[in-house]
Amino acid sequence: MTGVPRLVVAAPASGHGKTTVATGLVAAFARRGLDVAPFKVGPDYIDPGYHGLATRVGQPDRPGRPGRNLDPFLAGEERVRDLFAHGSRGADLAIVEGVMGLYDGAVGRGDFASTAHVAHLLGAPVILVVDATAQGRSVAALVHGFRSFDPTLRLAGVVLNNVGSDRHREILTEALDGIGAPYLGALHRSHAVAAPSRHLGLVPVAERAPEAVAAVSALADLVAERLDLAQIERIARSAAPLPPRDWTPEAAVHDGATPHGNRQTAPDAAEAPAHAHHVALDGHDAPLDPNSNPSRPVIAIASGAAFTFSYAEHAELLEAAGGQVVPVDPLRDEKLPDGTAGLVIGGGFPEVYVGELSANEPLRDAVQRLAAIGGVIAAECAGLLYLAQSLDGAPMCGVLPAVATMTDRLTLGYREAAAPATSALCDAGTRVTGHEFHRTRIEPLPPDTAELTSASEPAVGPAWLWRAAEGETVADGYVTGRVHASYLHLHWAGTPSIARRIVEAAACAR
Repeated sequence: MTGVPRLVVAAPASGHGKTTVATGLVAAFARRGLDVAPFKVGPDYIDPGYHGLATRVGQPDRPGRPGRNLDPFLAGEERVRDLFAHGSRGADLAIVEGVMGLYDGAVGRGDFASTAHVAHLLGAPVILVVDATAQGRSVAALVHGFRSFDPTLRLAGVVLNNVGSDRHREILTEALDGIGAPYLGALHRSHAVAAPSRHLGLVPVAERAPEAVAAVSALADLVAERLDLAQIERIARSAAPLPPRDWTPEAAVHDGATPHGNRQTAPDAAEAPAHAHHVALDGHDAPLDPNSNPSRPVIAIASGAAFTFSYAEHAELLEAAGGQVVPVDPLRDEKLPDGTAGLVIGGGFPEVYVGELSANEPLRDAVQRLAAIGGVIAAECAGLLYLAQSLDGAPMCGVLPAVATMTDRLTLGYREAAAPATSALCDAGTRVTGHEFHRTRIEPLPPDTAELTSASEPAVGPAWLWRAAEGETVADGYVTGRVHASYLHLHWAGTPSIARRIVEAAACAR
């Protein structure tokens, strides 16, 4: 039995300060010289970017670790401990930031995929962050309720956030003492650590690197001054032992695994340290040499400020499957990396950079040529928009017979989908679990549009089918040739065969 010292940072609800405290703890412990492995519960992409940045605070020569996600819904309940062990291998300490409220899970499934669920799977103690704005003695009732709701979950301490004054703090701590809830410190209101937000949450690190570095450094100072780091470290070291896990990207892509908990059946109608070879996609570093092994097909992954949504394991799985992973920034690079046979375009904010993306006509043409000659393209959400004919009227890559527009409506939630046809990513009937999160709409070209109607063009069909809550079948995305594009975000650790198939198809295309 083993296990890195670990703890989970949770809250009663979103907005209480989980990201502030979790990122500050990672940064404060990293500044003390500890190798900290950061994690985020759920499908979030932005918070892990701040976590990864925090692992380098005070250690400019250290490569740091990428922030990683632990999501029982996307990757499978049985895979959570595997991914935790993989991401924390060799670390001194692991900090796991929760999602939403402590007990908020997938809709209709109780606490499945909740912070509490993951804490149980990891045998980790929980620190509860409570926004104390406009609260007094009632904070004790709130904490008591969360502690007694699930007596098997170890709520090991409380951090108070947004405390107004020293007198306010005294009122709150007296109340916590009355119920025997360990008090671990309080953060007063501070504008120095604020991160700007917009329509889908915090602004990603890659878009505000200098400001993000300053904010995370300020968080390290604040947390070190205001929280009891010694007691928090003792809590982490008291975590229950875990059985050893031996999951690796290499084993995952070569063991013939199918999606977690599923098999490829007919669809419903509806060992190195984990950070050793990380390919950064946010502009910080790209340690792999694309010329290191010419026999391996080059797989470009969209990066930079417009495409910041990618799970760390995706690049690792592609490498393990035999690909050379090379970042490409559609805002700056005017051509794909030499020898590119496959392209992965994850999520992000193309709507924020629509002018710059449209103006980079050479790269748009290169992407269109890659699709035309049979290169593999796997696109999710922002990637789907980038492959469309246009986004809010601005020309995009023109690979798909569709146009995209921004809307005021937020679409989000977990999805259980099936592939209606065989594609470069999977066989017909493959079932996957994914997540939608966007404020855009994509629609087929008008019937009178002549583009992409030639009989020589490959057939176009949906990428995924799933049942909506109302019962109707939803057809999402497009499959045409070796192009697979949809709104659905997947975590490939739950379906590692996707990475293998992308590399195999890219090798054939090359």
